[in-house]
Amino acid sequence: MNNYTFTLDDSAAGERLDKLLAQLLSELTRSAVQKIIDDGGVAVNGKTENKKYKCKAGDRVEITVPDAKPLEAKAQNLPLEIVYEDDDLLVVNKPKGMVVHPASGNPDGTLVNALLYHCGDSLSGINGVIRPGIVHRIDKDTSGLLIVAKNDMAHISLAEQIKEHSFSRAYEAVVYGNIKEDKLTVNQPIGRSPKDRKKMAVTLKNSKNATTHIEVLERFGNFTHIRCVLETGRTHQIRVHCAHIGHPVAGDEVYGPKKVITELHGQCLHAKHIGFVHPRTHEWLEFESELPEYFTNFLNKLKGEMHG
Repeated sequence: MNNYTFTLDDSAAGERLDKLLAQLLSELTRSAVQKIIDDGGVAVNGKTENKKYKCKAGDRVEITVPDAKPLEAKAQNLPLEIVYEDDDLLVVNKPKGMVVHPASGNPDGTLVNALLYHCGDSLSGINGVIRPGIVHRIDKDTSGLLIVAKNDMAHISLAEQIKEHSFSRAYEAVVYGNIKEDKLTVNQPIGRSPKDRKKMAVTLKNSKNATTHIEVLERFGNFTHIRCVLETGRTHQIRVHCAHIGHPVAGDEVYGPKKVITELHGQCLHAKHIGFVHPRTHEWLEFESELPEYFTNFLNKLKGEMHG
């Protein structure tokens, strides 16, 4: 369990207790905070209050956040496209629509379930049974390359490379609109959206720095095919940064326009390149993934419309 104590200032006056705590503890959703309050895990000036309590300047708020309960993931014989594998790690080409790790809404059918079947006990345990071996993740509807650690040594080394920005990752996407610059860099902090806790946003509040380098590959008038190189790896980084500059990723149901391109079944975003130093041999390894069929079909459609 983790205990947090806050002494509120004037800016907190009048805020609902649940809303304020969700803002102060960015890793928790508002519904998670409400459950903790309902379970008696929050005290204001030594007394329990309900979630609608209106905060006052000078209030001393204490919250006890219970430890996350790990999910018991089961091994499943699912299709798994392995690009590279040795005793320390493997590189997987994840299809669009596959969730990386089990969660309450996706208890099985995930990449982790497939990895448990393929690797057995040969997966790092640093992230517990919720995300065994997963060093970094990509969204359900993003396709492409993902690295998996088979032991803690590999996991620690790869995680450190990501932290130091020496881990190379490049994506390709199709975005709305015509990006005029051939190259640009978006350097804007990303955190939980103050307006919608289920979304990320460019914000100065409870955020982390995020940098995305964008290069235009081809223009189609109303759409642009781009390559994105990540310097950092924040949640939904490319999707948030592209939306922030007015060019959301095509098919993105969360950050794009309300009228979604349904044929894409999610955002047109593919993790195409990955590069890293092998944890044991210290050799630099690089892998490229071909653009999947949904992506090339959409590009061909845009090309046909341009020429038509």
